[in-house]
Amino acid sequence: MNGAMPTEPLYRADAYASECAARVLAAGPEGVVLDRSVFYPQAGGQPGDAGLLRWAGGEMPVANAVKGPGESVLHLPAAGAALPPMGAEVVAVLDWARRHRHMRMHTTLHLLCSLIPGAGVTGGQIGAERSRLDFDLPDPPAKEWLTERLNALIAADHPVGERWIEEAELDASPGLVRTLSVQPPRGAGRIRLIRIGPEAAPVDLQPCGGTHVRSTREIGQVAVTKLESKGRQNRRVYVALVGE
Repeated sequence: MNGAMPTEPLYRADAYASECAARVLAAGPEGVVLDRSVFYPQAGGQPGDAGLLRWAGGEMPVANAVKGPGESVLHLPAAGAALPPMGAEVVAVLDWARRHRHMRMHTTLHLLCSLIPGAGVTGGQIGAERSRLDFDLPDPPAKEWLTERLNALIAADHPVGERWIEEAELDASPGLVRTLSVQPPRGAGRIRLIRIGPEAAPVDLQPCGGTHVRSTREIGQVAVTKLESKGRQNRRVYVALVGE
């Protein structure tokens, strides 16, 4: 599958698109490449999407989506699943409930960053049930305070939007990058920023390639469930969705 053609990332233009028509560019045991897809490929701590590929006469459960060669997305088949024929027209269908939980969680982690300003993010992982961020700081705020402030930001119904900047603009504002171990991808000339809140005074603004909800109220209630020490100045904060 070397030299696979690029996959148009429909998830980037519309995180709420749950299915799309597409054509199979390549298919093998290492995965299926489509010319376009709503499946988010695993990256930046956000899991890849799961779901189905359907075509005339068959369907393939997708266990995960990952980045493939070049700008392609590999749709990984579940064990024993049949592969679609090369060139087939398929419908790619997300496990939307799972993806939407990831969107809610990812946006929550951005809000969590806003409550711990100045501390670099040393790691993180998004999950449908529980997520975490690791911060480079000696003493994080109490989990009760973080829970209260997160839910206040969510209830304020802040809009969530994006804008693109040139790489030179990011170089001039290095404080936008909160992650210490992972830097925004370079080479395309542009960097995507996710903004929570009004443009004039955002609650949070940082580079991100993941999927997010349109407004914070959509997240629902959350709770900071645990704080852990992972080294002399590495503190791990766990967050969970409360209820559905």
